[in-house]
Amino acid sequence: MTGAGRATPSRRAGGAGARTARARPGDRVYTVTPSPLGGLVVVGDGEALTGLWFLAKHRWFDGIDDRWLHDPVPLAPVSEQLAAYFAGELRRFDLPLALDGTPFQRRVWQALTAIPYGTTTSYSALAEGLGRPAGARAVGAANGRNPISIVVPCHRLVGATGDLVGYGGGLDTKRRLLAHERGQRSVIG
Repeated sequence: MTGAGRATPSRRAGGAGARTARARPGDRVYTVTPSPLGGLVVVGDGEALTGLWFLAKHRWFDGIDDRWLHDPVPLAPVSEQLAAYFAGELRRFDLPLALDGTPFQRRVWQALTAIPYGTTTSYSALAEGLGRPAGARAVGAANGRNPISIVVPCHRLVGATGDLVGYGGGLDTKRRLLAHERGQRSVIG
């Protein structure tokens, strides 16, 4: 969630000091929304979704920041669309996003949103589509830093041979998300 050259905010696992109040413009707000894969930490800035991580396990999530306000109201559309996604009723999210990263990371994340529901593409194919045919590793690094799991579907990237490789929420979670999108409901709920 931090851009190049900016310090990462200090965080406490579990959000021991997180505040509950009505958010003002510019405040970071969060809620934890349930899912069949466990709690999802949803973060926004009052206008757009800025973060979505698996609460129990995510490579880049350090915990709920003490400066965030717990306020589910502005994040209700995100929670509703996630519930519809997991119910098999939603294939494409329609939410305002604020993706904070380098220009290349933002290009990769934007390209991820174009991968159709229920399909996958390889890191190398995405790199090629971005005009960087030798950039599969750079795409992988950017994909790994995606701050908005599921909505920006980084789980839809696979290795060149179709193997499941890398996922901030763990390969089992990636496998379950892909199976869910292919209509295998029992793997999610």
